[in-house]
Amino acid sequence: MALAATPDGRAYAGLMTTPSETAPGDARPEPTRSSFVTWRNRIIALVVLAVVLWVSYLILAAFIPRWWAQRIAENVHGSFAKGIWSGLAIGIICTAVPLFLLLTAGMTWRKRSGPFIAGASAVLAILAAIPNLMTLTIVLGDSNAAHAGERILDVDAPGYRGAVLVGAIVAALLFAVVAFLVIRRRFRRNRAEKQRGVPEKQHVPVEIPPTPPGSGTI
Repeated sequence: MALAATPDGRAYAGLMTTPSETAPGDARPEPTRSSFVTWRNRIIALVVLAVVLWVSYLILAAFIPRWWAQRIAENVHGSFAKGIWSGLAIGIICTAVPLFLLLTAGMTWRKRSGPFIAGASAVLAILAAIPNLMTLTIVLGDSNAAHAGERILDVDAPGYRGAVLVGAIVAALLFAVVAFLVIRRRFRRNRAEKQRGVPEKQHVPVEIPPTPPGSGTI
């Protein structure tokens, strides 16, 4: 509270605001963390993640191929027919299911609760593809475990690797056909909805204002 004078010399009591007393909206924002520190932490996290993934790959590459080949060999027992049917079943199922789950994730991403459904579908797709991925570690791997897995499959699961490849190709072709039909149907439906939503300006009648009385010619 302070006294202030009017132009005519009279004094009155009033509130005087100091420079420090500013409106809440005029307050300066609190200092945030610098972008340099943020990017530095992100880079460090990415490097740590890459190292962990690389170490995990080295550990799994020395274990997975031999272990998976032994599991297949225990199921096939050296039977050529069993190896072919097992390979076809795993190749088709473990290729078609992940692909259709990824298609579901892509089609539901922009819908309500879409990110959750898409994320769950992606995780399930990775899990469903694990048998094929483990077979790839045997076929494409250069480690001692991969070579040991190849020898096990050659002796105890003949025809398995080739049947997996055939099943994967069949599943991919089936997925391509279904995905084409689904996407084309969705595209046509969206185009029809857009056409229905466009206002038909050509069909709107033009209203002619009435002629005011007395405006005619005499």
